[in-house]
Amino acid sequence: MNFDYAFAWSILPDLLPGLWVTFKVVLCGFLCALALGIALALLQRIPFTPLTKLCHAWLAFFRNTPLLVQLYFLFFALPLTGITFPAIFTGVLGLGLYYSAYIADALRGAINKVDRGQWEAAQALDLSHYHIWRDIILPQALKPLLPVLGNYLIGMFKETPLLAIITIPELFQAARQVAGLTYRYTEPYTLMALLFLGISLPVSLLFKFLERRGSHDNAQ
Repeated sequence: MNFDYAFAWSILPDLLPGLWVTFKVVLCGFLCALALGIALALLQRIPFTPLTKLCHAWLAFFRNTPLLVQLYFLFFALPLTGITFPAIFTGVLGLGLYYSAYIADALRGAINKVDRGQWEAAQALDLSHYHIWRDIILPQALKPLLPVLGNYLIGMFKETPLLAIITIPELFQAARQVAGLTYRYTEPYTLMALLFLGISLPVSLLFKFLERRGSHDNAQ
């Protein structure tokens, strides 16, 4: 089947709403994962065994079960207990929970690499724990993580076709509907791939720019 450019151009407006939904879900899911990941990394440093074990259980569960299964559980199994969430909220929550475990693990390692002298200097200045974490430790731990966070964000974007299982009208769902109605598959899925590339590539370049800028600032 030949690629029909005119047909591809004509169906582009049908895919853009799905792209917008995908963008919103990924952005909210990433912010949710980042907030939860930071909280989990900090909670693991509290010397309280039950809390530490709970955090480890969280990480083990969300890192070692497929995202598809987690989405299925949140959308189809959880309502059996009387708890029901809208589809888009479920998608944001599912992506946030899944990636929070990876971000927490990466951040925990980055925090452990902060020089011990930074802790001792902050304590010598009699700073509160809140200011030590906010102004000294977390900025130093998060800066080296920028490439990792960029990869997680792109990975989250590429996994959004899984959201079709919980009826979210994201980009893949939109392309599939167009293909099903027109019986032409090359153009919708090619456009879908190009739209994914159109978002993933700038995000990758942005995080590389931030990484280079951070390295330049450190060198000065």
